[in-house]
Amino acid sequence: MRKPSIINSSRSKSEAHLKAAVNLFNSASEQAEAGELKSAAVSILKALDQERRAGVIGPQILQLIKPTP
Repeated sequence: MRKPSIINSSRSKSEAHLKAAVNLFNSASEQAEAGELKSAAVSILKALDQERRAGVIGPQILQLIKPTP
């Protein structure tokens, strides 16, 4: 079972990545409306990367396996 500190840390990191993604999507929208399509595309790719990072945060399977004494 994961410790509460690990859960809180993972949750806050995930939320930070999601917040960054929202900001990047908003920026991309503004850039697209201004006709800056290349910049908008780059912002969208960065936002998608932030969403991906938010989804993979947490203990990996090797951290969950307990060694036998």
